[in-house]
Amino acid sequence: MAISVTDPRPIERAEEILNPKALAFVEALHTRFAGTRAELFAARRVKRQRVAETGKLDFLPETKDVRDRDWTVAPAPAALQDRRVEMTGPASPAKMAINALNSGAKVWLADLEDASTPAWSNVVGSILNLRDAADGTLSFTSAEGKEYRLRTDAPLAVVVARPRGWHMPEKHVLLDGEPAVGALVDFGLHFFHLAERLLKNGQGPYYYLPKMESHLEARLWNDVFIFAQDYLGIPQGTVRATVLIETIPAAFEMDEILYELRDHASGLNAGRWDYLFSIIKYFRDAGPEFVLPDRASVAMTAPFMRAYTELLVKTCHHRGAFAMGGMAAVIPNRRHPEVTAAAFEKVRADKTREANDGFDGSWVAHPDLVPICQEVFDAVLGDRPNQLDKQRPEVSVTTEQLLDIASAKGQVTETGLRLNLYVAVAYTAVWLSGSGAVAIHNLMEDAATAEISRSQVWQQIRNKSVLADTGNTVTRELVERILGEETGRLRAEFGDEAFRLYYGPASNLIADICLSEEYTDFLTLPAYELVG
Repeated sequence: MAISVTDPRPIERAEEILNPKALAFVEALHTRFAGTRAELFAARRVKRQRVAETGKLDFLPETKDVRDRDWTVAPAPAALQDRRVEMTGPASPAKMAINALNSGAKVWLADLEDASTPAWSNVVGSILNLRDAADGTLSFTSAEGKEYRLRTDAPLAVVVARPRGWHMPEKHVLLDGEPAVGALVDFGLHFFHLAERLLKNGQGPYYYLPKMESHLEARLWNDVFIFAQDYLGIPQGTVRATVLIETIPAAFEMDEILYELRDHASGLNAGRWDYLFSIIKYFRDAGPEFVLPDRASVAMTAPFMRAYTELLVKTCHHRGAFAMGGMAAVIPNRRHPEVTAAAFEKVRADKTREANDGFDGSWVAHPDLVPICQEVFDAVLGDRPNQLDKQRPEVSVTTEQLLDIASAKGQVTETGLRLNLYVAVAYTAVWLSGSGAVAIHNLMEDAATAEISRSQVWQQIRNKSVLADTGNTVTRELVERILGEETGRLRAEFGDEAFRLYYGPASNLIADICLSEEYTDFLTLPAYELVG
């Protein structure tokens, strides 16, 4: 297997990251694991088709012994014992990385996935920024002359990097002429350049693993970790991974996922937005009982979402793993105090529910929200670093509860349809411009929320949903008309040049995937073909 890199434009200091030894490591990962990844991806399609035909998904009978036996994951290293507030955001540009590290959060989820566009400059730049941060040299000076540097008056956030999911390719790295696996490129470059540096700093190579659908995919990651540690001569068990339970099949395999990663596992995270996306995707053609109401009306207090989060906390603490709460999507606006006050109130309520349910920490998307999350978890934890001792024996979650989508309160409305199309186009346009996270209507949107938005539209067309506020049936013609209107709004808001470069192509892409007879598994796959 031969590896090569195609660089669409020069990237400053790229040679520091893409050196021969680092690329040889990435090549070794692909030689060993790319074939298994392809097999597991084929298995995803077979399982989804079986579920579509039967309308059934359940806990696996063949792994009942794993669920019934007593076992625990490896104890967390000192640097990950306290995770009560985690800041999320992209690792590039440098300004955002510095602000996250300086935010006062215990952990920074340095995102190479949903909050980042996989433009090649972002991929390389992210690893550069993380390496410079580990060396203590990361800095940035804005065009206005403002300097950003790592703080020295308080601890920096511990970095947990999130590589891309198994589904994303990396078209700028070729193995025998074929695109590499994005997850192996991200992990390989990060591990090669940072594992030893982080160990010297009293931390380690810590990861969030996204988009998995089975314990066999977790087993593949575990095999990758074992190989990587041996390759660089790092002690086994040094890697720690937190898995996002953000697909509906993974919700039925929480025990098994932790078991496969037990020597490297740190916890599970309730990836709420991708979880809703996965439900729509998995049951998109299973009938109207699986049609969710407007996205904005699906709260974490919905019975099926409560079942999911309570099962997650119980499973994690039974196995000695951390249960991490989900994203607070609302964000403050420093120019509008009333918006900030409302954001603080919503975040406080969300984090209070999670802390009282037994979560060990949670996510925020803005530095101004760090103190709110910290205060809430401080009130519950006190001097304890976590609440692994909260076992939740009273929780008993059934298959029916996890799949009780019909119990979600709310309606399908034209207002919601319009918002879905607006958000899908607006986010995709920003994604195409090189950013993976954007504030829209005082909500931090990333790829997950865009995926929900466009998937709901496809599902509503498929099921001929009736809009509660207008009485209209969702048809291709109705969606085409509303999409045109919402795209016109965006053109008026951002101008003709931005429309030509980004919003026009984004609208065309959303039209293609929403109106297609065939469902597109990931919006980011066709969008990736349009970025450099």
